[in-house]
Amino acid sequence: MRGEVEPVLGVIRNALRMEGGDIELVDITDDGVVSVKLTGSCAGCPFSQMTLKNFVERELKNNVDGIKEVVAV
Repeated sequence: MRGEVEPVLGVIRNALRMEGGDIELVDITDDGVVSVKLTGSCAGCPFSQMTLKNFVERELKNNVDGIKEVVAV
């Protein structure tokens, strides 16, 4: 599954970098929970949870079968 998630995160990463942020893949569980770390301007941003759920999670679920949730660590 990591091989499917990484390219999608690459697209997401490009969008976040335009705003001074970034994202790192930390882990993917067997039951489809993706753990990521938001960095740069995304770390501590008041809208980071919205970005995580409405952008990152949506894109991963739409493009990778089996993704159930995305969580920040």
